[in-house]
Amino acid sequence: MSKTAEEILEGQVLLIDKPLKWSSFQAVNKIKYALIRHLGLSKKFKIGHAGTLDPLATGLLIVCTGKFTKRITEIQGQAKEYTGTFLLGATTPSYDLETEIDATFPTQHIDKALIHQTVTQFIGEIDQKPPVFSAIKKNGIRMYEHAREGVTIEMESRKTTIYDFEITRIDLPEVDFRVVCSKGTYIRSLAHDFGKALKSGAHLTVLRRTKIGDYSVENATSPEEFEIQISTHA
Repeated sequence: MSKTAEEILEGQVLLIDKPLKWSSFQAVNKIKYALIRHLGLSKKFKIGHAGTLDPLATGLLIVCTGKFTKRITEIQGQAKEYTGTFLLGATTPSYDLETEIDATFPTQHIDKALIHQTVTQFIGEIDQKPPVFSAIKKNGIRMYEHAREGVTIEMESRKTTIYDFEITRIDLPEVDFRVVCSKGTYIRSLAHDFGKALKSGAHLTVLRRTKIGDYSVENATSPEEFEIQISTHA
């Protein structure tokens, strides 16, 4: 990777493979300060990402610099592909591993045929309620802040579209999947709703974003690799 300060300011789309337990903000900051340190850019240069990934998710984070920050909204609106794992038979308040299991459910009635049959219910336009542990704001406060304080607020459902939903491995109670979906889809909510549709429960244990539009994580580098590449060519 050979980037100059002029190229960064003019505008670049950088493909970053966000590590597990990093926030999207941390990843962007790592990129920002690597560019400042090795290319001598001002701290005020424009940089931002096109679509947040939760700390417990890995994968494609698109970082835009300079004039390309104007493209963030356009990129965010493109279809996204995810892979991951649902754990059947238990739910958590956050619909993932951020919180502890709060209820368990029977799974003896679940077989491969039922799983594949249930997938068809979620293809196309669906109604989905975002998790209460989400960054959506209500009364100016992010929902996860309400949730952590024990304040219960009813989430309003919203329309989202699942273009493709494929089960790639079944090893009960684990189910691996690949999903292609529209902007605003919560895979955690999909896990929760999938468990309910199976007359059981489920939560998300693994999530990786593999594509945004035509951009693929296969062409992405980790924040650490990015800094090494920038420092080598600076």
